Amino acid sequence: MVKVRTGQAPDKMSRAEFSAHFQRSFYDPLFDREREAIARLEGIAWHAYCDSRKAPRTSKAGTGFADPDYDLSDEWRATHEAVQRAAVRQKDSDSPSRVLLVCGASRNDGTCPGEMSKSFRLCKEAEKIFQDERVDVDLLDLSHLISDYGRKIHPCKACVSTAMPLCHWPCSCYPNHSLGQSDDWMAEIYERFMLAHGVLIVTPVYWGQAPNGLKLMIDRLVCANGGNPDPSSTGGKDPAKAKAIELKGWPYPNHLAGRVYGLVVHGDVSGANNLRHMLAEWLDYLGFLASGAKSQIDRYIGYFQPYASSHEALDKDEAIMEETRNVARAVSNAIAAVRAGRLAQPDADLKPPRQK
Repeated sequence: MVKVRTGQAPDKMSRAEFSAHFQRSFYDPLFDREREAIARLEGIAWHAYCDSRKAPRTSKAGTGFADPDYDLSDEWRATHEAVQRAAVRQKDSDSPSRVLLVCGASRNDGTCPGEMSKSFRLCKEAEKIFQDERVDVDLLDLSHLISDYGRKIHPCKACVSTAMPLCHWPCSCYPNHSLGQSDDWMAEIYERFMLAHGVLIVTPVYWGQAPNGLKLMIDRLVCANGGNPDPSSTGGKDPAKAKAIELKGWPYPNHLAGRVYGLVVHGDVSGANNLRHMLAEWLDYLGFLASGAKSQIDRYIGYFQPYASSHEALDKDEAIMEETRNVARAVSNAIAAVRAGRLAQPDADLKPPRQK
């Protein structure tokens, strides 16, 4: 048995530190009349924190799980069952074709930036093509992370680096009520990925990298590549059990494999090509199929021009508009080909010599 290394985690907060964090959520003077009620809620939250009440509502896992007597989170079970239903619907030949159209920009006009993103405008061009091709469009606008009340994608905790079976599909790290880590958007996003026959990501470059919301989503989708669909098999988050399972041999299932993808990446001075390559490599690793040479573009809009006139630069750039429409057409064609059995993953039956 390999050793589980520990000693990095900090001690629990003091009561005073916890109180300071908790009270900051009620800074607005409008809450002043309810200070006594808030103090009572703080006491409950402190109790949950001290007792590490991650999943306060559970039920026995039951049949179909490695340990039927394991106390399984009711919230995780609901997400798990939604993902299972989505998988059945996605494979139904009578269901309509569906694309997940991801707007990766953080900007929208509902909060501080005061203006919509160019990525959103390009998404709307792609959406028109999918509608013409009778492909249902699910627009996942990640800028809602900045403008919707309480909307959040919690960061990946890197369970996979301890052992692959410790990374559950869908992710079971959240919600963690004892740490105030709840209402995680990924619970919905897993289902939306599972429902899709294809994915088209439209994104800008932020400091040479993916925008923060897109990167959070990418990291949290690590469980789709090799994740364990049975938390009871690892006793929840028992690293020793997970390491033992992986070392006995783990199949690393690709839960989203076989879907198709397209990419539209745009920048203003640099990094577009690098980001497109990174996104393509990630999707390839997930078992997605590229939709052809015209399904991936990286371009510059208003190259080295002022940010203030970038939308005007896009207005003049009909070429990138049509290239984006072509990406959508390529993805639509690939979805139709896969569903008709004319396009398959050529290396699907090959067994890699390395486990991961």
